[in-house]
Amino acid sequence: MKRLTLILVLLLGTTILSAQECDKTLTGKVIDFHDGAPLKEATITFNNKTIVTDNNGRYTINDLCAVSYAFTVSHVDCNSQVFTIDLSKVTTKDFYLEHHLNELQEVQVSGENLSKTSSSQEETINKNIIERYSNASLGDALKEITGVSSLNTGSTIVKPIIQGLSGSRILMMNNGVRMQDMEWGDEHAPNVDINVANSVTVVKGASALKYGGDAIGGVIIIETNRAPAKDTLFGKTVLSGSTNGRGGSLTSKLTKAYESGMFLKVQGTLKRFGDVEAPDYVLSNTGIFEKGFSASFGLNKFTYGWDAFYSFYNNEIGVLSASHIGNVDDLITSINSGQPDIIRDFTYDIDNPKQEVTHHLGRIRYFKRFEQLGKWTTQYDFQLNNRLEFDIRRTQELSKIPAIDLELTTHSLTSDFEFDSNEKYKFTTGALFRYQENFANPLTGVRRLIPDYNKYDAGIFFTAEYDLNENIILDAGIRYDFNQIDAQKFYLDSRWEARGYNQDFSDIIVDENIIGSQLLTNPVFDYHNVSGTVGIQYKFDNDYEFRFNYALSQRAPNPSELFSDGLHHSAARIELGDLRIDQETSHKISLSLQNNNQKWGGWEIAPYANLIQDYILLEPIATELTIRGAFPVWQYRQTDARLLGVDAKVFANWHTNWRTDHNFSLVKGLESDDKQALINIPAPNFNNKITFTKTEWFDLKVSLESQYHFKQNEFPSNITVFSPDSGQDVVLEVNTPPSAYHLLNFDTNIKFMIGQKNTLNFGLAINNLANTTYRNYLNRQRYFADDLGRNFLLRISINY
Repeated sequence: MKRLTLILVLLLGTTILSAQECDKTLTGKVIDFHDGAPLKEATITFNNKTIVTDNNGRYTINDLCAVSYAFTVSHVDCNSQVFTIDLSKVTTKDFYLEHHLNELQEVQVSGENLSKTSSSQEETINKNIIERYSNASLGDALKEITGVSSLNTGSTIVKPIIQGLSGSRILMMNNGVRMQDMEWGDEHAPNVDINVANSVTVVKGASALKYGGDAIGGVIIIETNRAPAKDTLFGKTVLSGSTNGRGGSLTSKLTKAYESGMFLKVQGTLKRFGDVEAPDYVLSNTGIFEKGFSASFGLNKFTYGWDAFYSFYNNEIGVLSASHIGNVDDLITSINSGQPDIIRDFTYDIDNPKQEVTHHLGRIRYFKRFEQLGKWTTQYDFQLNNRLEFDIRRTQELSKIPAIDLELTTHSLTSDFEFDSNEKYKFTTGALFRYQENFANPLTGVRRLIPDYNKYDAGIFFTAEYDLNENIILDAGIRYDFNQIDAQKFYLDSRWEARGYNQDFSDIIVDENIIGSQLLTNPVFDYHNVSGTVGIQYKFDNDYEFRFNYALSQRAPNPSELFSDGLHHSAARIELGDLRIDQETSHKISLSLQNNNQKWGGWEIAPYANLIQDYILLEPIATELTIRGAFPVWQYRQTDARLLGVDAKVFANWHTNWRTDHNFSLVKGLESDDKQALINIPAPNFNNKITFTKTEWFDLKVSLESQYHFKQNEFPSNITVFSPDSGQDVVLEVNTPPSAYHLLNFDTNIKFMIGQKNTLNFGLAINNLANTTYRNYLNRQRYFADDLGRNFLLRISINY
């Protein structure tokens, strides 16, 4: 009976199909979703048939039945899309494709990455360089970029310097989130695991207004790998070890993506090093223990998408024991003699003084595309940064309590719309709202360096880019930011009067009857900042590109510059802020001319001038003896300044297998009025590298690098302090730079295929090959000890 029923159904179905008239026609266009431009040579596939659009993007499909069809529409550089259409109801249909691939495009290794701006000086380091620095810091890797150096506290606390500027003048974007991690401290390194990044771009200056208007020094943009819209699973694991510090790191990342647009990414890092060593002795208490984890998931559809991202970062860092001094004469002897007072045997233990920093970051983002209009993106992010600084204190129990305990909580909401439907011009506008709260734990038993405060930020921006012709791009933008900081700050009566605050700020006193000869104040400051940029990019003669940019930027003072009042333990100095400090205003002009011919080589020269009104600097003025020892006193002040410099690089392909790279950076920073040199300006440096590659030999790459750092001959005057032992004033060489030095570095790498898709990479590097004894002017521990000696590094990476 069942067989008979089945036969009848088949016969009936065949009769109906044969009777059906398949005379329907479907017409329309395949169109770029952004600007409505027709896409020629797009393909439409169905039932093993393929139709190709004409030069106007038009198509015609005949002999269709009045049923539903699934059409697969494709185009070069586009994501294929499947559209289901009921031909009994529709006879005309336009198909829209994402031709720009904004959501899926990877940053290219070859240098063809998408620029963040059109007219600014900028440069990108790719995932190959990041992998080479997997057991180091972000600041170390960024020094691969011409014009970028670092302000170090030892070898583990590394802050980027861009064309002479650092700290709050540099804005850092971590996967779309502006980092809020107390960047104001000279020894506060970025709370970012470098292994999160797939690429890092440095924009030299404040022209990237989308990210902020206060980036007088520049913007560092960290981007993760992007998940493709297809069913795939891939990842990477990197294991590295080094002899100097006798430790290593393990990092791994995994991405799972689906054709539906869903994706999941996870990443984790573990680093552990003991005391590092100079050529002649151990640098005691310089170990590090770092842990990092990140995860993201989301949906990346054709016209809309969302994603959630979370990262955790924890770092325990030892501070060189010899940098904490017991009395004024020991400080004089240590700085002027250059020999560390404390040298112990190697250990993995991290004792006081030390830092422990924990950073949580969470972000939720949503985007929506609108036909022939553009893309809207909105985002909320949350950050919690906890900084603990442990000092050498009088008892063992007190040493367990941090001398500084700061908790910074930040909530941010951003939204922007990018109008990119016209191929000639693009506009972007957006807004920012941020609330931040700092809590300084009063239970440390130590006077708080930074007070409790609430900070409110709001900003709006508008940028435009216009393609005048195929060779010339014009860009411009304007941004307004409002900042308010509302603090609760205790002052000693003696400090309040010594600074003259009793005359200028008597109206902010809340309570004058505080135990311990103190008074409570409530300073509230409002800042209105305007930033703008205008520039041009001109390409000519195929291989040449010229860029010009002018950027106006204003930066409100940070809490440290306003409120610092006491011993900054991990910096080993007393810091004094100033309530009178006002915002900085920068006028920067930058030029660049480059030639890039992949056959023989290329070059770039990029001069710049940065004139800064009310430049805020921190400088040593005296020494002070406290119950915890003798420390230099550093004080903030303002002056007009100018920074003039040039970055230059050349590379040459001498042979199929041989290439040389040459980079040079020079910046001169002076006060405008008396021409006195600014503090912490990088010395000129000249890097040369020769590289041999042989693809046939397992992709062998061998390089030898020469780094020459000149002596900084322009520096502020030293200070005079009183020596109790000699009973007279002596000069403390706190500003005198060390001598010039030359380093040699070696690196080699080979790659093996495992199966058809997986690769295994082996790398060996030797830093400071000649074991040179040297001191870096921008290392704050140069007062007490030499820099790192020879270091052998082995790395193994597996791509799967």
